[in-house]
Amino acid sequence: MDFHKKLQDDLATAMKARDDTKKWVVRLIKTTIQLAEVEKGQPLTEDEFLAVIQKEIKTRNEALSDAEKAHRQDLIDAAHAEIEVLKTYLPAQLSQEELTEMVRLTIKEVNATSAKDMGTVMKTLLPKLQGRTTNSEASRIVKEELNKA
Repeated sequence: MDFHKKLQDDLATAMKARDDTKKWVVRLIKTTIQLAEVEKGQPLTEDEFLAVIQKEIKTRNEALSDAEKAHRQDLIDAAHAEIEVLKTYLPAQLSQEELTEMVRLTIKEVNATSAKDMGTVMKTLLPKLQGRTTNSEASRIVKEELNKA
């Protein structure tokens, strides 16, 4: 399904259900997508759409961290709710075991032997992930696996 149509359908559903959080997040995504498309000069691909969603989740996680430091439960709850809505637009997430196995196969594929090869591994791995995990989580696993080697 076209992500523009999905966003429009979700916005209509959220408005009918009077779900303010979902309505706000969907409008934010639509605006962010429109800005990215204007900047690019053409419609976004599915991968670029997923990258926008991941960036928004990362932003919310940073806001969540700040809210926790400030002991602001209202902001913490809002960030969690927004993250949950954003995650609905990502493909099914990889389990820890699946991600680790994918990292091990990629390390073998590029013949990586040390932490110096991390950039090569990440460059090959990230296109395979396509929104199924965060880049920071993938980076952490790659670092762990390369340190074992």
